[in-house]
Amino acid sequence: MEKSQRRWLYVSVGFSLLVLVVILYLTINQNTLHYLREINPLFLLLAFLTHILTMCFWAMRVKKMSGSLGYHIGFFYSLNLVFANLLAAAVTPAQAGGEPVRIHELYKANVPIGDATAVVIMERVLDGIALAALAAFAMIVLTEQWNSLGAISTVMVYVTWIFVAGCLFLFYLAVRRPDVVKRVVNRSVRFLTKKWDRDKVEELLERADKEIDNFNEAVIRFVRTAKSGLLWGMLFTLLYWVSEIITASLILVGLGQPPLIFESFVIQLILAILMMIPLTPGSSGIAEVGATSMYALFIPASIVGIFVVIWRIVLYYFNIALGILSSIIIVRREAKAGE
Repeated sequence: MEKSQRRWLYVSVGFSLLVLVVILYLTINQNTLHYLREINPLFLLLAFLTHILTMCFWAMRVKKMSGSLGYHIGFFYSLNLVFANLLAAAVTPAQAGGEPVRIHELYKANVPIGDATAVVIMERVLDGIALAALAAFAMIVLTEQWNSLGAISTVMVYVTWIFVAGCLFLFYLAVRRPDVVKRVVNRSVRFLTKKWDRDKVEELLERADKEIDNFNEAVIRFVRTAKSGLLWGMLFTLLYWVSEIITASLILVGLGQPPLIFESFVIQLILAILMMIPLTPGSSGIAEVGATSMYALFIPASIVGIFVVIWRIVLYYFNIALGILSSIIIVRREAKAGE
């Protein structure tokens, strides 16, 4: 891991731990010990296993979407790719750092950068569409639970819809007006490389134009001839988010609380949307405070802090551990390739 990445990891984890300590200080009382006696380790273990299943759904999405473009990516390679993405996502706002990692790993699997970029960006679009659809479903079917959370739930839905609309507009530009995208990239590159050698800049611009064309062709193939990739992608995207949402209910049961399936469904949707907003590295602090404030409406204050700690261990700290393990595997792979 590079020095700058390590520094941001320390900032992200440190801020998260600080917020968790404050939450525990404010929520632990004489009743907490009673609730801790009700812990069922089996359901907590099941929460970890469900989270790993969630990552498997993500890996299958990468595999199937890449396969629809004609590239064979093994399942375990895709899974390691997803794990590697988790570490970068944990130290960047809106988890945006994971995208370059996935593109790089697909490139290492002989997928051209343009096609790899199309796969990864399409993943983000499918995430946005899935969250918007699930939020609309929740608003219509789970009206009581939705309204119990107040105005923030409606705001988050509008944010999601704006995000999806923005992504679709960018795709329109990429497919219908690649010349506009090329001009923007050209000006950006020239601005950022003023001190570079002119030949190197021209070489970079030529490569960028080529990859934009590859990206454009890949997106068109997704829409026209590789529709199966989009269908498989949407299926595994929905499975991913449903599995991720269920994890919170398993933790609640493990703490001796009711699963709150519908309430948790709505809360996890809102948190997922909130964590897509680039506010803090890995959404540290935002996720903890958001989960505490919303779950406190449904479970006793004495246990809500413990719940949030375990929830973050499963969905955040466990991700970092998986990411570090994956990074070690990649470093060893690169070292062998260089021999």
